[in-house]
Amino acid sequence: MTDIGRWIEAHTLDDSYDPHILPIVQAVRALPECSATDLHDILRRCPKPAGGAFSKNHIVQSYRRMCAAGVLPFERETLRRLQMKPTRTISGVTPVTVLTKPYPCPGKCIFCPTDVRMPKSYLHDEPGAMRAEQHQFDPFAQTAARIETFESLGHSAAKVELLILGGTWSSYRRDYQEWFIQRCLDAMNGCDSSSLEEAQRWNETAAHRNVGLVVETRPDHVTWDEIRWLRRLGVTKVQMGAQSLDDQVLEINQRGHSVEETRQAVTLLRAAGFKIALHWMPNLLGATPEADRADFRKLWDDEALRPDELKIYPCSLLANAELYLNWQRGEYHPYADDELTELIVECKRHVPRYCRINRVIRDIPASNVVAGSTRSNLRQDVHRVMRERGLRCHCLRCREVRGTSVDADELRLAVETYATRVGMEHFVSLVTDEDRVAGFVRLSLPSRRGRGAGGEGELPEIAHAGMIRELHVYGPSLELGDGSVGEAQHIGLGTRLLAQAERMARAAGYGKLAVIAAIGTREYYRKRGFAVEGLYMTKVIPSTPVAREAVPSVDEKLHGL
Repeated sequence: MTDIGRWIEAHTLDDSYDPHILPIVQAVRALPECSATDLHDILRRCPKPAGGAFSKNHIVQSYRRMCAAGVLPFERETLRRLQMKPTRTISGVTPVTVLTKPYPCPGKCIFCPTDVRMPKSYLHDEPGAMRAEQHQFDPFAQTAARIETFESLGHSAAKVELLILGGTWSSYRRDYQEWFIQRCLDAMNGCDSSSLEEAQRWNETAAHRNVGLVVETRPDHVTWDEIRWLRRLGVTKVQMGAQSLDDQVLEINQRGHSVEETRQAVTLLRAAGFKIALHWMPNLLGATPEADRADFRKLWDDEALRPDELKIYPCSLLANAELYLNWQRGEYHPYADDELTELIVECKRHVPRYCRINRVIRDIPASNVVAGSTRSNLRQDVHRVMRERGLRCHCLRCREVRGTSVDADELRLAVETYATRVGMEHFVSLVTDEDRVAGFVRLSLPSRRGRGAGGEGELPEIAHAGMIRELHVYGPSLELGDGSVGEAQHIGLGTRLLAQAERMARAAGYGKLAVIAAIGTREYYRKRGFAVEGLYMTKVIPSTPVAREAVPSVDEKLHGL
């Protein structure tokens, strides 16, 4: 029996359901609105016959079986009320995180922990690392288990953003990289493939489609040869540790690359259409809160940077990192909680509207931190302080529509334009009257200077094209083919944004659009006139303007991302 066959056999559910769950579901359905507190009260009133409360996993599975048996009608709102951790898929995709095996890292960073059981920079008791070790770092088992967990808790896993973590991806052998991604796709496809190309082809129409593929690397590993390889693998977003924009701080912390190498790496990745997520690390050896404030502003003042996403990872002092010795000698002083909170408040005030702050602190168990802040809820503390002072963060994460109902006719178009080393970037979004973002497209229009930024290695299929680097619709992730009942997805927003990008590219003199399409989004783009060309999907821009009302029927099987 194949790996996927064994997995399906082990996780296939029978048709039976627990009749004791029926009154719970009926009580949840009867409420005009249902909060977490309401659900807790219902579970307390309806305990197990033998005592204790039913798990949400058990309730969700029983509800699905009741619907399959015709006992109750399937209602997406009811399922959402029963879900555990509904925010996990509230941004429109299902994030599936997997770790590569332990492997030597070329970096010698003094702040990085060393644990022989883990890839470089990861700790044994971090949640994601524990899951990976449980599955012996097997990509198939990790991916399949995460998908099964999401679905068992009532979430859709139709649109999977695959995040591959674990040290420096580019330092692993390429045959391992290829095998790793192939096996992740096999788990999504539900069948074993004979090659990466076959797994990719099957994923174009699979039940669990890969709509984004993310890897981590270092700035000094980004070349045109590496970019071509990443595109062959299907990568669409690159996370990169900038850490600091001060060469002296980088040198003191033995980071092993310069600020200019970070700037050049961002430029190459942007020219190739990748989404760019930088990691920034305040409180490094040699830094001060005031210096960090100035350093953070460089991210946005420098045209060679201006990332799409950012993770703020305040340096944590760990006993198994070389920095611990500096601390023992009195050379390093971790920021206190109040210092760190004030710093992040100031940083979030200056984040531009086109950037998403994914994290403001790393999920390191407090028991590993020797000195300094151990707050795992730093983001909540920062938001509380900002509310008290009448401040607001305008980053994308803070402005998502999340679970709010959306009326497509009431959304307005907003365009933020900014310059980069490559050319002009246009962040085009559809927003509510409250400035909540329902969807957006990142359109890059390279200048003549930008077109030549890649030198001899530049990819010919995108050399003279406007580039769609990202198209994203927020709101709860829906199953492929499901109609919207107030959610932002599947009401034609993606098509409207593509049409606007096409109009803007035509007006700027471009006759061609390219998109860095993930494998699982190819069918979506094909329906909108794109075709695979080399490592991208491209479309000739027609001379006739695109009608604003030209959106697909909601009866189509696949409506949007």
